Amino acid sequence: MSTKKDKFSKKDKLYMELALDLAKSREGHTGPNPSVGCVVVKNDKIISIGQTSLKGRPHAEYNAINNCHENMEGSKMYVTLEPCCHHGKTSPCTSAIIKSKVGEVIYSINDIDKRVNGKSKKIINSKKIIVKTGLLKEKITEFYNSYFYNKKNKLPFITGKIAISKNNLIYSKGNKKITNSLSDNFTHLLRYKNDSIMVSCKKLNKDNSKLNCRLKSLKNFSTKRIILDSKLNLNTKSYLVKTAKKDNTIIFYNEAKKSKIKEFKKNKITLIKLKKSKDKKLDLKMKSSNEVIASSWYYHNLNTDGNGNYFPTTELDIIDGYVESVVFLNDVDENSNFEGKKFDTKQPDSLF
Repeated sequence: MSTKKDKFSKKDKLYMELALDLAKSREGHTGPNPSVGCVVVKNDKIISIGQTSLKGRPHAEYNAINNCHENMEGSKMYVTLEPCCHHGKTSPCTSAIIKSKVGEVIYSINDIDKRVNGKSKKIINSKKIIVKTGLLKEKITEFYNSYFYNKKNKLPFITGKIAISKNNLIYSKGNKKITNSLSDNFTHLLRYKNDSIMVSCKKLNKDNSKLNCRLKSLKNFSTKRIILDSKLNLNTKSYLVKTAKKDNTIIFYNEAKKSKIKEFKKNKITLIKLKKSKDKKLDLKMKSSNEVIASSWYYHNLNTDGNGNYFPTTELDIIDGYVESVVFLNDVDENSNFEGKKFDTKQPDSLF
């Protein structure tokens, strides 16, 4: 039986780290379902692994069981997130786990989905299978931040991306590129694991961005492109227009000539018309809640804290040329004291 404070060995931690690596490799590509990793061990030997399939099904536990060609009876299963116990398009993972006759299940944290949330432990326990929880809890909770945020708030999890040099430059006429290969790779990794990337037409008309993932072996996983363009001023000869295809490019606008609308639609671009707010901002709202999830932003000293000290950041594509406030959610420096803090502008200055 599980205890209140389960104890784990170094090997337990190693196997759960591997399960987390499996989950990370599919991050952003499992549809509405969270990316989960699963490792099955017997007699100190890994006999199977599994991860959530692309678009979300089948789940990691089912794949691990289905991939196993050895007798799983008495084995240990390591899972990053609580196995599902509800009937959906497929049978619950708890049923497959019980049927496989594993001897012990170690999962890190509970799934906050109301259909699950702690219920799986009782179900598996009832079949005299040992269940332990809490292994790598902090690390794995951080990994599922975006999933938890979406489940709790019914809103998308947004990552701000800022490119800025140590001497306060975000653009230089003499040298347009201010990033290095390390930050470039990080940017493309963000593009790989997020559902979409949103920029303004001003940015695109300035640098003709490709907004795709160009990491080796991941080129087929480029994200959806979302453009804020109030009057459909995007250059029709841009890379994004030329490479647009069904469902991969969306433009939000609020007024435009019929000829422009016809031209963009001809290029298979999805156009969504929005109303301007009272202060003439182009606000994106969720249909379900009417909450604004993105807006025109105003520029501010993005790389400094309230005292003017340098704040190390990654990148943010400026929306409609201005930034009003910035929330730093996942700074690259793990020792930073500013992570998650919000800095509001006082005297916005135009970028262009």
